[in-house]
Amino acid sequence: MDTKGYLTPPEIAKVTVENGIKKVNISLKNQLMLSILAGAFIAFAAEGSNTGAFNLFADPKLYGLGKILAGSIFGTGLMLVLLAGGELFTGNNLIIMSVLEGKTKWSAMFKNWVVVYIGNFIGSIFVTWMMVESGLFHMGGNVLGGVTIKIAAYKVGLPFMSAIVLGIMANWLVCLAVWLAYGAKTMIGKIFAIFFPIWLFITSGFEHSIANMYYVPAGILAKVNPEWAAASHLSDEVLSQLNWTNFVIKNLIPVTIGNIIGGALFVGMVYWFVYLKKE
Repeated sequence: MDTKGYLTPPEIAKVTVENGIKKVNISLKNQLMLSILAGAFIAFAAEGSNTGAFNLFADPKLYGLGKILAGSIFGTGLMLVLLAGGELFTGNNLIIMSVLEGKTKWSAMFKNWVVVYIGNFIGSIFVTWMMVESGLFHMGGNVLGGVTIKIAAYKVGLPFMSAIVLGIMANWLVCLAVWLAYGAKTMIGKIFAIFFPIWLFITSGFEHSIANMYYVPAGILAKVNPEWAAASHLSDEVLSQLNWTNFVIKNLIPVTIGNIIGGALFVGMVYWFVYLKKE
């Protein structure tokens, strides 16, 4: 009898293929609903990590500690996606393994990615709107609002290639977290499998397209409030660059490209080649 509390990498590869088949066969309405939930879960993780660490983020000497704290909180988002139920675009990049095995059509994978990406955006924007309407950005004498704006401004100011590379590293780790969670057989095992790679990803400052669907829109909406804008200590010129067009062109597009490379290529394709490809 197998008494291991985990799967070996070759076993995880087979489970990942099976999960990819299941994901593309979920009905369209359920794909959309589950992806909206996942977007909301990741947005909750993003706002929670900001809320927990904003005072540290505001002090350059303590910024690194802030990233460590934020990273320790953010993993809750992926735990909710994988354990409570949700469809996350970045994790679904691993569907590529079932495609390479000939068990799923390319068209089915791309359809899943598009539907889930849209749903993730809807869920993220809904939580973003609730955060703004809640008034929580007044926390800490408006410092939370100011830090939220600064984070968003930084993200839309990234050079295109930097955003791609940061996206690659982010989803490399996110998909490894999903991979390890598939390999754990117990709830606590899955939680630990998710926690450490996500902690590393956030602490490192990498870029995740779905998380940015909270981070940047939150800053765009927050800058309208004069108190929060003033607390950001950013110039009018920098604030003017924080807009929806720049969000899509300068952040969302390159980060999404990087996420696909990091997840589908560096995790999915590599592990398929090593463990499943027939000689």
